[in-house]
Amino acid sequence: MAKRKEHKAIPKFRSESEERVFWETHDSTEYVDWSRARRGVFPDLKPSTETISLRLPATLLAELKALANKRDVPYQSLLKVFMAERVARELANESGVKPNMALERPAEFRGKR
Repeated sequence: MAKRKEHKAIPKFRSESEERVFWETHDSTEYVDWSRARRGVFPDLKPSTETISLRLPATLLAELKALANKRDVPYQSLLKVFMAERVARELANESGVKPNMALERPAEFRGKR
């Protein structure tokens, strides 16, 4: 049976910048047993957003609001979904990779169809 590799103890750091400098100059495999690592899941993590001002023709906005009302979601959320889908499709056309729309959908749309 193979003997387990002993890992070095991770030092205590006085600040985040001190820790950053340390990890920039040291190999983590000497300190961490990555064979025991697990993937982190953060289901409640929300992506950062920015507020923008967007002028739309009144008729387009009315149609968007009507579509959103049919789906029982805010029209701003529906607009974000439409934009994310289109951007993903355009990027997929450029790269030749099929987009995964489930990753871009806001939470209020997941599971609704």
